[in-house]
Amino acid sequence: MVKIYRFAGVRPEPSAASEIAAVPYDVVTADEARAIIVRNPQSFLRVSRSDAELPDLSPHDERVYQRARDNFLALEHDGRINKDPIPGMYIYRVQQDGDTFLGLCCCLDVEDYRNNIIRRHELTRYDKEEDRTRHIEATRTHNGPVVLLYRNHDDIFSFIESQVAAADGPVAEVRTGQGALHQVFRITDDKVLTRLERQFSALPFLYIADGHHRAKAAVNVADRILAAGGTPDDEACRFMGVIFAHDRVKIHGYSRLLLDLGPLTHESFVMELKKYFEIRPYGAVKGSGYNIPPKIKRPEHYHVMHMYLAGQWYECTRSLEKGAAPLDLLDVAVLQKYVLEGILGITDPRGDARLQYLGGARPVADLERLVDKGECVLAFAMQPVRVGTVLSIADAGGVMPPKSTWFEPKLLSGLVIHTFG
Repeated sequence: MVKIYRFAGVRPEPSAASEIAAVPYDVVTADEARAIIVRNPQSFLRVSRSDAELPDLSPHDERVYQRARDNFLALEHDGRINKDPIPGMYIYRVQQDGDTFLGLCCCLDVEDYRNNIIRRHELTRYDKEEDRTRHIEATRTHNGPVVLLYRNHDDIFSFIESQVAAADGPVAEVRTGQGALHQVFRITDDKVLTRLERQFSALPFLYIADGHHRAKAAVNVADRILAAGGTPDDEACRFMGVIFAHDRVKIHGYSRLLLDLGPLTHESFVMELKKYFEIRPYGAVKGSGYNIPPKIKRPEHYHVMHMYLAGQWYECTRSLEKGAAPLDLLDVAVLQKYVLEGILGITDPRGDARLQYLGGARPVADLERLVDKGECVLAFAMQPVRVGTVLSIADAGGVMPPKSTWFEPKLLSGLVIHTFG
């Protein structure tokens, strides 16, 4: 049984929402965050990426987390953000590229995470988990929502959608530079909230789509507070999420970037790769498309990935193994087994510095640029996984390789914040 909770969110004043709202902390580098803050000193990145303001310190220095706390308190002191007077829930709507995404923003129970009612499909990276744990602990906030999925039951989506029409209007509205419209609608009607609580209590599970590190960090903080004498009813034992119907989101692949090939040359690496894959030059792919479509006939029978190396794209294919487990049928699992680990010796994809990631919604031109500039040696562009496959793997207790999926929509930080303590 899924438990969802009302909470009194901290939100920007409507006139300040566009200035304060910021991209998620983990989609920008410190340098990129710093440039945004210079252009817009009100950006919530001053809280979520406070390391950008202290470039001479380690991003894990205690003073970085204290800066995040100070910046958050300054927003409150200046009246730029304020706490709602009574608990409620929020509808988060994103309209972009002709699609509309609609999610319910509420609080979730860390106990549901511990008991696997809130299911996950990826392991967390140690450094990122610890970073967010310290950030949450210092700021006493959950300010980046965890994105979760539910299997639609009792027409939950339609009921949530009806509440947008019934609302007086959004309490926050932000249009991004890419043209996406983000809106927040507040729900305070007790009958509506009770019905939502009842509808979600009929669901057996939720599934984390984006925010594995934020969720695990929230659990870590709750554990520390409970160990210090807190109670399970404390707000710190809940964390903020936005829940979407599983068939109402989009999913992209997650590109891999390799910083070096060890002792291998370009030519010897390709020769090793040919032991496991059929490799074909792809031709010109220059452009801004999100994914490279397979050229191979009947791609559903093959593992398909695309490699950019020395100015050339290649299509790498391998037949699916009959009788393989769902996890072993993932392209990212095959890449990890035969290439990253088998050829390059990267046994820890969560922590090996030679391996970096780029969200699959980014244009392939970004991969080309990084390789052409020499910032990495090669890039693998991955095809998207089906959402149903992700849920099935989570139900089976499987763990996908890190950064296997890039879900959309990506939600902005700072539009709704959950505070505790």
